[in-house]
Amino acid sequence: MSSFSPVAHLTLCQAVPKGANMDLIIQKSVELGVSAIVPLVTDRTIVRLNAREAEAKRQKWQRIALEACKQCGQNTLPEVALPVPFAEWLRGGIPEGLNIIASLAPGVRPVREVLETARSRSVRHASLLVGPEGDFTDRETAMALEAGFVPVTLGPIVLRVETAAFFGLAAMRYALD
Repeated sequence: MSSFSPVAHLTLCQAVPKGANMDLIIQKSVELGVSAIVPLVTDRTIVRLNAREAEAKRQKWQRIALEACKQCGQNTLPEVALPVPFAEWLRGGIPEGLNIIASLAPGVRPVREVLETARSRSVRHASLLVGPEGDFTDRETAMALEAGFVPVTLGPIVLRVETAAFFGLAAMRYALD
């Protein structure tokens, strides 16, 4: 089996969804070549974790990432961060490079347009911010935009959280590698 190392460094900043959906998101994101995963706790995040539970989840997700690396031949194990409150994460500074937020707000730019511009500028670091079920609150969206995230639409269909993550990462991988 061959192995690969993606050219672009992609970070998925994902609001933790309910159920086992985060496990699936971790697995498939690694298969899509993500470099890092930041689980976020937002106002609409249903899952609430104390410090011990958060570390246990992080360890479980890191094991899922390792197994996905082995399965798909990815050379670099992505780091799965400890789940962090959204506002606290933003205060810590956003990742370098292009930062986009999948948004349901009216008037946002098509993801294709933003990624074509990034490709023409040879962007090699990018982050995708995906909200929880029910999307980010208006306040959270405003905070992300103020921090420098570019709002994009992933198309006319409202996607489930996990589908938005996969679609966004696949589009980024296609455009930036």
